[in-house]
Amino acid sequence: MPHARADGTLAFVTQPSYSLTTSLDGMTPEQLHGFFVDWPNPPTPDTFLRLLRGSYRVVLAVQDGQVIGFVQAVSDGVLTAYIPLLEVLPEWQGRGVGRALMTRMQEELRHLYAVDLGCDDHLVPYYEGLGMRRGTLMFTRKYARQDGAPTG
Repeated sequence: MPHARADGTLAFVTQPSYSLTTSLDGMTPEQLHGFFVDWPNPPTPDTFLRLLRGSYRVVLAVQDGQVIGFVQAVSDGVLTAYIPLLEVLPEWQGRGVGRALMTRMQEELRHLYAVDLGCDDHLVPYYEGLGMRRGTLMFTRKYARQDGAPTG
């Protein structure tokens, strides 16, 4: 659908072929395949769904019933939140899906004092472009627990 720009030229705006949702209603593990690329011990789709259900907020990008991207936040709901995961399926990367997910998540968390995330150095400019600032993050990892499987 064309629209007129301020300079009088026409621009064609295409709507994304996916939708964003914050609801997990009706979500099944079958809709959650293809994520955690290059993880040596990734969560199963069943565990992935448990992870999403346990989150404070989630935003999903969905196309034809399949999740193509997601971002999740954990929070105390009062002052702070942490965004541990943002992922877009490889075939959808570079098409603005991640930016749309993060923008929507920032809206969902706008009532909080602090929203933090950790990222690799090469991703710092991406997050700075979303209004975030560089900081220092300390962490531990137990890679044997990376799949999130229940323990007995």
